[in-house]
Amino acid sequence: MIVLSYIAVYLAVINLAGFVSMALDKKKARRNKWRIPEATLFLFAIFGGSAGCLLGMRVFHHKTQKPKFYIGIPIILGVQVTLLLYFLFLAPLNFRIL
Repeated sequence: MIVLSYIAVYLAVINLAGFVSMALDKKKARRNKWRIPEATLFLFAIFGGSAGCLLGMRVFHHKTQKPKFYIGIPIILGVQVTLLLYFLFLAPLNFRIL
């Protein structure tokens, strides 16, 4: 059960970081300042923060016109949710964390 707590904390932190990075990049874009690289935004998503990135895109209307974001981030989220559900419920017994 402790493993699930660590996973939940990690996912909360990485999703918050993805959400905040979208907010900061949008703020910097409006002020014509140095921007957060798109690769960094995708790294947040790939490492588990895709829900936070997607929420940040919607809330701040940021990167919503770029196909690699409005298509890529939901695909990453879908893959992550599928993998999470597999490992939680369908994985062989020795891989289960419940």
